[in-house]
Parts: sequence; C-alpha cells; structure tokens
Amino acid sequence: MSDHQHRAGSLFVVSAPSGAGKTSLVRALLADAPLIQLSVSYTTRPPRAGEVHGRDYMFVDAADFERRRAAGEFLEWAEVHGNLYATSRTWIEDHVAAGVDIVLEIDWQGAAQVQRLYPDAIGVFIVPPSIDVLRERLAQRGQDSTEVIERRVAAAEAELKQAHRFQYVIINQEFASALGDLRTIVEAARLRYSKQQARHPALFGGLGIAQRKKV
Repeated sequence: MSDHQHRAGSLFVVSAPSGAGKTSLVRALLADAPLIQLSVSYTTRPPRAGEVHGRDYMFVDAADFERRRAAGEFLEWAEVHGNLYATSRTWIEDHVAAGVDIVLEIDWQGAAQVQRLYPDAIGVFIVPPSIDVLRERLAQRGQDSTEVIERRVAAAEAELKQAHRFQYVIINQEFASALGDLRTIVEAARLRYSKQQARHPALFGGLGIAQRKKV
C-alpha cells in the first residue's frame, strides 16, 4: 500500500468539457460539504468578469508560471486553449495529509498526471446530456464569440473520448440530480478502508495483512 493511501483526506479530480457545469456543481458541493476544499489552480489566462485572484485562480504571467514550474512547485500542469494551468504540489500534500478532502478542477490531461502520482485519487468526469445542449449552454454564458464557442464544442467532442480514464461519469442533465451524484461519490470515498484506517488508527492500526485477510 502506498504512502498516499494512508492519508486521511481524499483527492477528487473533477474534469469536464467547457460548459458542462463542472464549476457550478463543485461550488454547490463545497457550499455544504464539511472538510472539503477547492484547490486553487495557477493560470496564465486573464481573469474573467467576477473572478478574484486567490479565490478562483492564482493569476500569474507566463514568466512567473515558468519559474514556478522549473522549481518543481506544481503537481501537474497543462496547456488548455492556449493558456497554462497548474496545481500546487505542497498545498495538496499538506491538506490531504491533514485529513482535508481536496477537489481539483482540471482538464483530463492534468487529471491523468495526478492519477499517476496519486493512484487512489478519485476521478470524476462531468458531461453534458448532448453536444447540442453544450453548445446552447456556452452561448447562454455570453462570454465567447460564435467562433470560440464552436472551437470549444469541437474540443469537447474530443474530450468526451477521454471519459474512460475516470472512475465516475456524471451526466449533468438536471443540476440537482447531478449534484446528488457528486455528493454520493464524496461520501463513498470517505468510507474506503484506507481512509477509515487513517482517521481511526487506534481501531484499525493494529491489524496486519494476515489478520485483514481473515476479517
């Protein structure tokens, strides 16, 4: 069993095509779930309207991003739609070790990197009910031009082919139902033996491998 499996917290890697509703679902989850936090990613893309540095992203320029990457500060990084994104390695490890569940909102490439380093990370892929619905949602956001929307739709079609990389897939057709699915995944992950053992070492710590096989 790896050291990662003895940590009390769980690492949730949540990915989705742009416009599938990932951010809204994660924010709703964080609003009422105890001991779970969002990892704030670094990015070189400019802030969108209403986004706040340190809350939504750590907004940095390309030079600062490259300096941090070279110093080994990032757990994973990826280029998405021409912008760079990354996750802080130290922040993740400290919080998971302390028993805090962490949610990463990253693209599938970053998710693959994280799951190689953390084999017990829980991968969740959120998808729209159809490509047509996705196109409508992107248009309703009013943030992108028609050209950009079509580019994102094309990217989404390619990203949907990566769904097999994740343990769980949530079809976000109805928000409340999708949120319930996400909550169920979180609660189930907390009941895994490795996490219960880490949280209650006095109860499970004395069981050896041979003893566990008999239980």
